[in-house]
This record gives sequence, structure tokens and C-alpha cells, in this order.
Amino acid sequence: MHKEIAQLNQLWTDIYYNLRYNHEEKITHQNIRILQAIQKEEDVGIKEIAESIQVSHNTASEHVKRLLSKNYVFKTRSSEDERKVILKLTESGSDVLHRHSSLDEDKLNHILFEQMTDVERQFILDAFTLLKEKAIDVHNR
Repeated sequence: MHKEIAQLNQLWTDIYYNLRYNHEEKITHQNIRILQAIQKEEDVGIKEIAESIQVSHNTASEHVKRLLSKNYVFKTRSSEDERKVILKLTESGSDVLHRHSSLDEDKLNHILFEQMTDVERQFILDAFTLLKEKAIDVHNR
């Protein structure tokens, strides 16, 4: 592995570890990945969940049943094909996903607006925007 890749991974995990929310609910990493797929992709059903997390259709279905029972997701029908069931996040599901995959906004606010200059803050935003754009390019290949 290139030295820069190892360094970036270490920085990323350190940033997340120090700026993460304290988690209140019990939810598996696999279920967080499912919630992310539902949030980030369009028209996600069980088939797409199974492909996204690389499990069988039945396993994906069982995970989704648990998320439905916790009121983190709900089912709706595709507007293009009424036969297709689409999964959507509930408000509660969006909140749980945010707390388990985002950085704590209070901690970020403290760093960005109390410890950084305008120039430093813009530099961070520009760097993350560039990294996001390149990540989307790689994902869409």
C-alpha cells in the first residue's frame, strides 16, 4: 500500500473516532450499510440491498424486516413499476443513520468556527469536496 493511502486512512479513522457521535441505539454495521444504500441510491429494493452488502436475497430480506420493525425504513411502490417495492428511510431511520455515520455537528462547529480561520475552513471544505467528487467518479465506474 502506498504511504499516502495508509496515511489518509489513518487520518480518516482518527478524525471519525474523535468527532463521532455517541451512539445510543443498538444497530449492526450491516444495518447501517443498508440504511446508507437506501439513502444514497435511487429506487432501492431488497435485490439492490443484497447486491450492495453482498449477501443473499433472503439474508437482505431478514435485515430489512428488522429495520422495518424498528421503524427505520418503510416500503412504498415504484412510480415507474407498481410491482417493485422500494425502501425509504423514516425520520427515525435518517436520525439513526446520521448519528452512526456522520460527524458530531457540535464538535465540528467548535473546530471549524472556534479553532480555524476562514482560510483554513475553506481549505478543508475544498479538499473534502474534491475527495467526494473523485469518490463518486470511482463509485460510478
